[in-house]
Amino acid sequence: MSFKSLINKRMTKKVKFMGEDVEISKLTVSEIKEIQALAKENESATEDDGSEFKLVATIIGFAVADAADLSEEDFNGFPVDELSKLSNEIMKFSGLGGDPKA
Repeated sequence: MSFKSLINKRMTKKVKFMGEDVEISKLTVSEIKEIQALAKENESATEDDGSEFKLVATIIGFAVADAADLSEEDFNGFPVDELSKLSNEIMKFSGLGGDPKA
């Protein structure tokens, strides 16, 4: 096994989301950079413009296999606290302490 052969390998684990098991993946460096850029944009945004929600949806879209195809309308059908808990689990699993703005 070479170190290079591990590029793009996804590490996963199961977590609870709305009482069900969901498999999450660790975020890659490029995904984290994209999240950080989005978080930086959000610093100047107002709370009611939906940018915080977009950040959570982006994190979940990167780490949950079938979530990438969900629309904003689909995400609106979930309880906000459950989405927030899931995004925090993804960030912790990825080594970022659970703060989506890290």
